[in-house]
Amino acid sequence: MGQPTVADVGELGLLARLQSFCDQSLIGDDAAVIPGCNGERSQVITTDVLVDGVHFSDRTTSAMDVGWRAIAANLSDLAAMGASPIGVTVGLSLPGHVSVAWVEGLYEGMYTCLSRYGGTILGGDICRATQTAVAITALGQVSPDQVIRRDRAQPGQAIVATGYHGASRAGLELLLHPEVAHPLSTAQQQMIQAHQRPLPRLDVVEHLQKLVNADFANVAGMDSSDGLANAVLHLCQASGVGAKLVRPHLPIPTALTAWVGDATALDWCLYGGEDFELVLCLPAAIATRLLAHLGQPAAIIGTISPEPGVALVESPTTDAGTALTWDSCFQHF
Repeated sequence: MGQPTVADVGELGLLARLQSFCDQSLIGDDAAVIPGCNGERSQVITTDVLVDGVHFSDRTTSAMDVGWRAIAANLSDLAAMGASPIGVTVGLSLPGHVSVAWVEGLYEGMYTCLSRYGGTILGGDICRATQTAVAITALGQVSPDQVIRRDRAQPGQAIVATGYHGASRAGLELLLHPEVAHPLSTAQQQMIQAHQRPLPRLDVVEHLQKLVNADFANVAGMDSSDGLANAVLHLCQASGVGAKLVRPHLPIPTALTAWVGDATALDWCLYGGEDFELVLCLPAAIATRLLAHLGQPAAIIGTISPEPGVALVESPTTDAGTALTWDSCFQHF
């Protein structure tokens, strides 16, 4: 037999192999945290790649939207660490036939997103390639005692989702199949906007810092760009705990359920991905106060349990439910 391929081991298997080459103290979260000197703010570094035909296409995303999404994805990772943005570098791979206007639109989208949320374009690199790809490395900063990590979830904590899930997947469906809804309703236009122009939840970080002060040792979190179920599974795995999610409490847009039905709406909520919200595990009192600031559609969607495994149940008092596993989560290979 030959050597195993990337497809054979899968995304999670490949990451597990590559982690042996990394500094174990810096990996395992949405970004790496580099401690500052003499108690100064820590530096936060994350990188993300968007590839034509995988993350965007001319059918669904304009050049400006590609630029916005590339920045928003990285700023979402910074938000998941509790960090504020400093700037980004851009690695751009381009076939020679790409128009200059498209590249300028890409950078305009990046500039527009950074202008709204903070940070600047610090430079980067351009190279020739057979396929367009945009690689962003984002730099941020955070006080050492306010870093949000995945491995701090504790039994009894509330699980908070900061916004709707499933909207971005619905927006993609509408863009790929415009014939399914014509004319578009206001809600469907908002779903398309959720896919093309996601909003990194740096505002949540600001509220959380005011509520928690220096007690971030009891805060766990990550972003939900790979899906809500994926985020909860990662948090539980990193923290050595389990979770119970309450299906009626999941933040699914009402218009989405009305359009595609309960089963598809639930599937897109849990596994659709690219909603770029935060999933946080917090003491119940802090979670309730955070929701008072955020308002709907932010919601407490479940609780952390000591037993391993993630279950989807019909009510908070129900024990038996449907097990959520990695098998249904998105993986690149």
